[in-house]
Order: sequence, then C-alpha cells, then structure tokens
Amino acid sequence: MDTPDDIAHGEYKVPGGKLVVVDLRMAGGRMAGVQVSGDFFLEPASALDDINAALDGLPVDIGQDELAARVQGAMGDAEPYGITAQGVAEAVRRALDAAGGAQGVGE
Repeated sequence: MDTPDDIAHGEYKVPGGKLVVVDLRMAGGRMAGVQVSGDFFLEPASALDDINAALDGLPVDIGQDELAARVQGAMGDAEPYGITAQGVAEAVRRALDAAGGAQGVGE
C-alpha cells in the first residue's frame, strides 16, 4: 500500500551552543530532502550542503551514534561554531522519533 511521504521536524539546543533545526521527509524507510538549519555557523558555509547530502538517503532507523559519525565525516575540516555533530544527530533523531520514523520500518 502506498502512503504519502511523512514530514519530520526536529530541534535541539546544543548546551552552551546554538539551535539546530532539521526538516526532512521519510519515504520508503529512508530520509529524503534533509535540510539542516539553525542559528549556528559553519566555515566554509558549503559544509552544510555536505551534511545534508550525507544524511539524505539514510535509513530512518539509523542510530544516533552512526548519524553523528556521518555528520562528522561530512563536516571534514569545516569549523562549526555553536554546534557539534552529536547535536545535529540529536535533532535528526528527534525529528524521526516524533514522526514515528523508527516504527514500521521493514526488516
């Protein structure tokens, strides 16, 4: 049975840091159209596109540690100001959990 894409939104305030916001769609048990934003800075700014691309297509039941590793890898040598890879992963997991992203996923 076909179901419409589920929209997910999550936010996480990094302790002593900035707000991370994640918006994405869930389609076929995977993340799609991932957009990370917030009141933080990355240098170079193009690293944000790399983070979004690294998260796009990942399974919705991925663990937070693996998410953080993917984000850290995508950051490469970029300098994050006010966020951490773990903070981005937390915002993604909050979005997925709020939308039921870990439920009903195939084997």
